[in-house]
Amino acid sequence: MKIVNLDGYSTNRGDLSWDSFNKYGEFIVYERTNPDEIVERAKDADCIIINKSVITNEMLDKLPNLKYVGLQSTGYNVIDIKEARKRNIVVSNIPAYSTNAVAQLVFSFILEVTNKVSLHSDAVHNGEWCRCPDFCFWKEPLEELDGKTIGIIGYGSIGKRVAKIANAFGMKVLANTPHPSVDDNVKFVSLEELLKQSDIVTCHCPLNEDTKYLINNKTISLMKDGAFLINTSRGPVLDENAVADALNCGKLKAACVDVLSTEPPSEDNPLLNAKNCIITPHIAWAATETRARLITILEENLKAFIEGHPQNVVN
Repeated sequence: MKIVNLDGYSTNRGDLSWDSFNKYGEFIVYERTNPDEIVERAKDADCIIINKSVITNEMLDKLPNLKYVGLQSTGYNVIDIKEARKRNIVVSNIPAYSTNAVAQLVFSFILEVTNKVSLHSDAVHNGEWCRCPDFCFWKEPLEELDGKTIGIIGYGSIGKRVAKIANAFGMKVLANTPHPSVDDNVKFVSLEELLKQSDIVTCHCPLNEDTKYLINNKTISLMKDGAFLINTSRGPVLDENAVADALNCGKLKAACVDVLSTEPPSEDNPLLNAKNCIITPHIAWAATETRARLITILEENLKAFIEGHPQNVVN
C-alpha cells in the first residue's frame, strides 16, 4: 500500500514523528504540495493525507488507485465529499482534537484585552517604571471578568469548553446554537439577544450559508458600544470590512481573530490596519500537544480504514 502525505509541514515541522506510519506500507511525506504537483505525487497512491491541498474532481479522475483520504483537520471543504463517495473513496477527518487549545487562545485574547499585559510589559522595558514616581502605574483602564457577560455563537465542544472557563471566571454565559442543550450555567438565547447583552462575543460556529458574514454591519449595530469580538472559527464568518469600520469608529473596543477570509492574507485586508485589532496566524490548533493528538488520531483513522472499519468518516 502506498500512502502519501501532501501537506506534512503544516502539522509536523520536525518536532514530532511520522515513523509509526511506516508500518502500514510505503509512506512518503511532502512538506508542501503546489496544486500542479498533486496528481504527479499522488497518482499511484492508495491513500493520501492532506490539510490545505485542494483535491478537485478533475484530479480524482487521474488518481485511479485512490481509496482513502485522511484529513489533517476537522474541516473537509478541500474535497468534494459527495463525489468521493460516488467513487467509493473514504474520507476521514480529525474531530474535536483542538478543543482545549482553541478555548485557551480565546482566553489569551480576552486577558490581553482586559489586562493589557503586552502594553504594560513594553512600557516597563521602555523605562517607564524606572522613571515613575509611584510604586505602580497603568496606561489604560484594566477590567475584571467577574460579572461580565460572554456570548458564545455556536455551542459545540469548543463553545462548551469556553463556557466552562468563563464560569470559572465568574462570567455570565449566553449561547446561541440551533440545538440548545440543558446546562444550568448557560442561558440559551436568540442571536439578537446575545449580541445586545454581551460584553464579549466569541464565534465558534461552522462556516456555511447561514453563517457566512454572520457578523456584519447589521449584527454589529446590535452589539453594545465598547463590546469586543473574537473569532477562532472560520474567517468568512466575519465581514472584515464591517468589523474594521466598527473598530475604527469605536463601536467595537477590540477584535481578536485567529482566522481570516484568505490565508495568508492579502496586504489590503482591512483588519491589518484597523484600530485595536489583534491577529494571530491561525495558531489556535498549533500547540505541540494538540498536533501530537492530531497525528495520533490521523494514524488511528488510517489503521481503522486498513482494517476495514473506517472511523470519523465524513462522507
